Amino acid sequence: MDLSRLELVYGNKAKTLADKRVAVFGAGGVGGYVIEALARCGVGAIDVFDNDSVSTSNINRQIIALADNVGEPKTDAAVKRILSINPDCKAEGHFMFYAPDTADEVELSRFDFVADAIDFIPGKVELAARCQEAGVPLVSSMGAGNKIHPELLELADIYSTSVCPLARAMRSRLRKRGVEKLTVVYSREEARRPGPSEDGKILPGSTAFVPSCAGLIMASYIVNTLLGEK
Repeated sequence: MDLSRLELVYGNKAKTLADKRVAVFGAGGVGGYVIEALARCGVGAIDVFDNDSVSTSNINRQIIALADNVGEPKTDAAVKRILSINPDCKAEGHFMFYAPDTADEVELSRFDFVADAIDFIPGKVELAARCQEAGVPLVSSMGAGNKIHPELLELADIYSTSVCPLARAMRSRLRKRGVEKLTVVYSREEARRPGPSEDGKILPGSTAFVPSCAGLIMASYIVNTLLGEK
């Protein structure tokens, strides 16, 4: 993969990303952009964990969702996209729902970094606890739905966040699990109240720009950390 433009920023050490293995849990609006950026930065191995398939409602915001792959497992779509960017990447898809009762299926210690872009709180807490136990760095996404201002996203330790209901819900659970710190991407924007969908259900709304920016911030944190940049 031609990394000449990346090397103009980071120097020759950009090549070391080819020796790194990163796991991304969740291949949706946030996780898809984490995957996209990691692939374009030349990360040598990317493992994608998800248990969902592409639907038409994903197309407005998820980079792996296209009109011609509706119904395809997101793990398959993500792996295809990674390999279309960097054929040398060791891309693996794992079709699974990450939760406390399935966590034993994943050996986290083999990864150099983990990105959490799932929306299931017990799974997020379990992943944080197990990454801490394994000594694997983790960055986690907080709520990106029902928001329209990507400029209000920021990196912080979860115990220093405000406004975000998801971060608030996780903090007490993390304390109980002994998780002392967790780097997250969260928004200081108050979430909007979504209106009902056509069938009357209340579903979270989402734009193309807030989840994507959250994912790119996560990817930048991963790459900069792996390359020793602050």
